[in-house]
This record gives sequence, C-alpha cells and structure tokens, in this order.
Amino acid sequence: MTIFEKIPPGILGDHQASQVEALGRSLSPGQALWLSGYLAGLHAGALGGDGAVAEAAPAAGARTLTIIHAGETGNSGRIATTLGERARAAGLAPMVVAVGDYKLRNLKAEQDLLLVVATHGEGDPPEPAHEMFELLDGPRAPKFDGLRYAVLALGDSSYEIFCGAGRTLDERLAALGGTRLAERVECDVDYDDDAAAWSETVVGLLAVDVAAPAPATARAAGPVASSAYDKGNPFPATLLEQIPLVAAESTKDTRHLEFDLAGSGLTYRPGDALGVIVRNSEASVAALLDAAGLTADASVVLKGGEFALGAALAEKLEITVVTPRFLAHWGELSGAEELAALGQPGREAERADYLHRHHAVDIIRQHRVAGIDAAGLVGGFRPLQPRLYSLASAQALVGDEAHLTLAPVRYDLHGEPRVGVGSQRLVDAIRPGGTLPVYIQSNDQFRLPDDDRPIIMIGAGTGVAPYRAFLQEREASGRGGPAWLMFGERNRKSDFLYQVEWQQWLAEGTLEHLDVAFSRDGNERFYVQHRLLERADQLRGWVGDGANIYLCGDAAAMAPDVEAAMSQILGVEAVKQLRKDKRFQRDVY
Repeated sequence: MTIFEKIPPGILGDHQASQVEALGRSLSPGQALWLSGYLAGLHAGALGGDGAVAEAAPAAGARTLTIIHAGETGNSGRIATTLGERARAAGLAPMVVAVGDYKLRNLKAEQDLLLVVATHGEGDPPEPAHEMFELLDGPRAPKFDGLRYAVLALGDSSYEIFCGAGRTLDERLAALGGTRLAERVECDVDYDDDAAAWSETVVGLLAVDVAAPAPATARAAGPVASSAYDKGNPFPATLLEQIPLVAAESTKDTRHLEFDLAGSGLTYRPGDALGVIVRNSEASVAALLDAAGLTADASVVLKGGEFALGAALAEKLEITVVTPRFLAHWGELSGAEELAALGQPGREAERADYLHRHHAVDIIRQHRVAGIDAAGLVGGFRPLQPRLYSLASAQALVGDEAHLTLAPVRYDLHGEPRVGVGSQRLVDAIRPGGTLPVYIQSNDQFRLPDDDRPIIMIGAGTGVAPYRAFLQEREASGRGGPAWLMFGERNRKSDFLYQVEWQQWLAEGTLEHLDVAFSRDGNERFYVQHRLLERADQLRGWVGDGANIYLCGDAAAMAPDVEAAMSQILGVEAVKQLRKDKRFQRDVY
C-alpha cells in the first residue's frame, strides 16, 4: 500500500482521487518521499509564477542541505548551480543561494553546508561575502556543533595568497565546531576538473542515506537564455571603431572600442563586462621558443588533445604572467638555487617582487635547461584565460553594440618592450572590420538602483567606463535621480575621457554634479580621494538622502585610498553598513 491509497473522503473529488491513487501505486518509496516534499513546497508557495519549483522541500527526517556561492565573476555561481543539479539528481533537496542573498541568521541552523568561495586579490573575500566573513570572525559567530560542511576554494595562483578566502572560511568553520564532510579543494583558474571531482565526492557522501534518486523533473528548468553564445562558445564580434580618447601629447594611451553584436542574441546590463578570448602575440611565442631551443612544430599533449607547440603557446597557455607554480616547476628542472630559495617559507615578499619583475621568457633565459622537451616547457604554465573589460555602454541606448574603454598595457622589461596580452590583441592585432570572440560576463554586484535614488560614481582612468553605461541607461529610460561623477586622470587638457558626453549630460540634467581631479596639472599630485575630502559635507548630504556609492578602478592604490577618505568622512562603521546594505558597490581590478 502506498501513502496515497487511503485518501479520507471529501478531501479530493472522485477524478482527483483516482489520479492520485494511480500515481501513488506507480511511485517507489523514494519518489513518494520526494513528491511529499514537492507538495509541501507547493503549499508553502515555493512555486514561481511559471510553475518552476524554487527549491524542493526536504523529506521528513532528512538533513537540510544549503549550497552557498560567493564570487564576483560568476564562476562560483555556475559551479554551485551545477552542484545543485547533481545533488537533486542524487535525490537530495538543496537550496542554492548567492551569499549576498543569504540570511546570515540562518547559519546557526544549517545542517549540511557546501560553500563555493572565490578569493579576491591577495587573500580577500569577494565583495558580497564581507558580511559573512565579519560575522564568523566576530564575537557573535554561531557555534556549529551539528554542522557538516565542505569548501571549494577558487583562486588565482598568480597571487601570493592563493585561495586565501576559501582557506580562511574552511578553517574558521572548523574552529567554530563544524565537521568537514570532505577536505577543502583549492582550484586555480583552470578549475573545471577539480570542481567536478569535488562536487562528485561531496554529493556522493551526502547521498548515502537517500532511498532513491529524485525524478529528472524534480526542478523545472529556468528561463532559456536568449543567446547560444557564452564563455564556452563565444560570438565572433566585429570591431566597428577604435578611437583614441586622449590627445597626442598625453602621457597615456586610452582607446574607445565599439563592437557589433548583431545576430548574437547577447544581452547585457550596465555594470556587466565583455569577456574577450585572447591569444599571445607571435613575437612572445617566438621569443619563448627561441629561449627554450624548441620549434613551433614540436608536439605537446594538453587537456583537449595533442597540439603543435607553437599553437599551444599562442592559444592555450599563459606564457607571460609567472605564477609560483611555474617558479617551482622551472626551479626543479633547472636546479637553480635562486629559484629554490624564493620558494621557501618567509620569502613571500621577495618572491612576489621577483614574479612581478620577470616574465617566463626571462626566467628561462637566465636559468637554461639543456635538452628540455615540449612537455617540460609547458609543465608550469596554466591555461590562457579570457580578459574581462567593463562595458562602457548601455544596450538600451546603443542596441546591438558593445563599447569598451581600454588603456593598452605597454612597458619595458629587461631592455625589451612588452605589451599586455589583451592590449596587443584588442589594439594591435585587429583593425575595424576584424573579429574577436566575445561573451558577456554578468556582474550583479555592480548595479544601478531599481528606483530613482541618487548615485555617486567615483572612478579614475578607464574606471569611468561603467559610469558612461549608467548614464546612458538613465538617458534611455528617461528616469533616474541625481547623479554625481567624480573622475580622475593625469592632465585635463589631454586626458579628460568622454568630456563632451559628461558636459552634455550636465546640460540635460542626467548628471547633476561633475568633480574632476587631474593629478599632474599642479605642483603636487592631486587625486580623486583628495577631491572627495574637499566635498565631505556634500558626500554626507547625499548619503543621508539615500545615495548609492560606486567605486571603479585600480585595486592596488586608488580604491584603498578612496575607501580611507570615505571612512574619514562618514566613519568606518558607516562605510561597513553601506557595503552591507549594497549601497557601496565596487568594481576594482
């Protein structure tokens, strides 16, 4: 007898009762348990307006499972979504949630918790996770005596503190009484295989007591994306224009680029980024092959198959940015005492400085390895990653176009001119009419408010790009409250990016205030944080009126200096509260 075969009279109509009885007889015990959770979720309003299940309710007596993702580029969210699908297929009923949408007061009640956490910069938590990290590190941190958890840490090995946020979170949960369901896994930028293996492990451990897998329809699919193009299948966008934004006498080179997305179905919002699939220059590949004494037609096996070495170095591998992994790899091959010493504990500052001052080709030239083969050369390299650029346009105004603001990276190193990988691809390698593979990278942590509240936009150099998108969006929509832009660059005469557009928006009222700081126009350097301190009373007034504050630009110097000025004006706790309320949003790099 199934749980549906004895239905009290009057609960259902005759036709409904016969349908339910027939369904009940066809279900396994595990399926019946899942359906009871589904019906409970339906009664509680867990179905969306389109009939999709928000999250299946756990069966009676089952442990709750929550999957929290925390990141700034979308990678953690994609992993968590796939993890949730795998868990549901195994008969579990997970709740998948972004850390910024999670109610932290619920932490103490969690039973099984899986966390996918990215690291931002040198060991910092991602922007949306600051509040959670502060709670766990403070006096009000809950005790987790009944919690089982596992952490997948995402990071970038080009930074000295690799996966620092995930490591901190894992260790803190253990210190607060939690029990590791599985050991922490730390992933570099090529995270796919490690993330998939971790997901399989943790789901397998959690699903041990599940009676039967949930039906494939346990969760209805969400809205189908309007475009088939994404990071794995980028769109070949045509470059329409490349326009210098600075005068000939400028000490910098800044360009405005416009791409055609017509026919792609790609959509974006102000605050999003354009991902560009790049390749290394012919010159950098040739220099590396010459330093190693290898030819381009040598064969090498990488993930995805066998490739000619020249093609692998051009299209598949990061061959300029040096990571600690490459340093250790080449130190072992060469036996160089200098490289071995740099890898020792306590040498972090020296190692970071060395990595900053050397490309791979410099290290290979200085510490040659006789008879190295193609596999040995590429063993320390990691996969070549797309470059992300904040969009400087609003689709509501420009339609099927995507605009970028780019300052090409050019410098001399060891007596040779060097150029950034993205810079040479976007600026040097293509001309209008050429194409580049692109996709849209969403950024929900840097968004215009839905209402007409005031906005304060602070940026320097190319950090002004998303603010052009913000004001285009407000112009196109015909709504929006007061806007204040604070922009910094080197010289007013040569480097006032988009000056005509800002002044037009001022005249139209889309932009209410414009403050500038040109650091090299006076006898002393003067930056946006100095202008902000001058406008302290105005800042307090706007914040008191409910303004959102946005900060975009250099993470190493400008962003910390601006935050210090804000804290001096508003108070440290007030800035923390603004961040918590999502009224202070950052896009720094």
